[in-house]
Amino acid sequence: MAKAPAPFAPFEWLIAWRYLRAKRATGGVSAMTWISLIGITLAVFALVATLAVRAGLRADFVDAMLGGNAHIELRYLRVQEDGQPPDATIRNYEEILPRIEAVPGVADAAPLVRAQVMGSFRGSNAPADVYGIRQSDLLEYPLVADAESRDGTLERFDEGMALGSQLAAQLGVGVGDRVKLISPDGARTPLGITPRISAYEVVYIFSTGQPFMDQSRVYLPLAEAQSFFNRDGAVDQIDLRLRDPETLDPVVRGLREAAGERAYSWTWKDRFGGMLRALELQDNAIFIVLAILVLIAALNIVSGLIMLVKNKGRDIGILRTMGLSQGSVLRVFFLCGAWVGTAGTAFGILLGALFAANIDSIYWLVNTITGNGVDDLEGRGFIFPSAVLMPGDVLAAATLSLALSWFITFFPARRAARMNPVEALRYE
Repeated sequence: MAKAPAPFAPFEWLIAWRYLRAKRATGGVSAMTWISLIGITLAVFALVATLAVRAGLRADFVDAMLGGNAHIELRYLRVQEDGQPPDATIRNYEEILPRIEAVPGVADAAPLVRAQVMGSFRGSNAPADVYGIRQSDLLEYPLVADAESRDGTLERFDEGMALGSQLAAQLGVGVGDRVKLISPDGARTPLGITPRISAYEVVYIFSTGQPFMDQSRVYLPLAEAQSFFNRDGAVDQIDLRLRDPETLDPVVRGLREAAGERAYSWTWKDRFGGMLRALELQDNAIFIVLAILVLIAALNIVSGLIMLVKNKGRDIGILRTMGLSQGSVLRVFFLCGAWVGTAGTAFGILLGALFAANIDSIYWLVNTITGNGVDDLEGRGFIFPSAVLMPGDVLAAATLSLALSWFITFFPARRAARMNPVEALRYE
């Protein structure tokens, strides 16, 4: 008794390949194959390209948020000791800084004084958020040190202050002007607390493109901020920048041991968690919508296979009478559909990768065709995100496309396998 051939034997691949290359004379099967291939390719391309743009938008958002802010803010719980007012400042920061910087994953630790003041210049007033920071630490914030546009220099930071461009415009100040900072938390006198007022020279004006920074942010040298806000020998918090901002949990656990029991952490994901969750929900919704598009494209494979089975009825009858099993016939037509789905998936991923790699050129092309100025739109607050091709997104797109195209191919292939050879040959 002859041994049955192994599944997906070479002859099954050969027959499937010959059917895929069928001429138009056999009923237009080749045209349907091309339509199915193009449909899958475009659907996968749309999925990959959209996921790349969404990943780029998230990356741009994170870069913008973290370019001028800490990855982790380390603070102390408020306590009351020896009849003193409740205090949440960190007084032993010089002692714990080396321990914090030794925690794996920490790139920089910056002691910081924070407070709200009123800025005043020649009758113009505006609220401001003051950050007292060391010059070397401020240079570690690329959104400030390498701002989109800047006036002045941070080399003279220890001689004055730096402030955001929109705040400077609101006050009507430029580099070299002296701005008064008015703090309600001033000196205690028998008549009560008197406001503290001090003037500082503007040595640096920065524009980050982030309104929440440009409208209110002021940087003072740490020693000056400690003196102005009555923080002698203390800071309000320690800002940490990590080598990998996405890896937070191991660092947070290490900080608890290094900083003591009073310490607690506030991470950038805690601060912007709502926005990140909104982006994640949008990503899921977009993926579902585009998955439906891939499913519709996969249905073209079914149409092509149904036509192929109908046109190859005589061939199926002959193959069955020659001894080909139902399983072999099923695998032949399954390979026909799987080839189309696999090739379309590969081409779609390739086009998506090219799209992501050339997103700037695509923006330029669209700008050239439509005549809308990208720079002008960006100046009005419109965002043109970059495209980041994440391996997980590519894997998800490929898995979805292959699963749908292979699964849906099974049904017309099974119909071909169950075809009665006598009926197939009766009218031939």
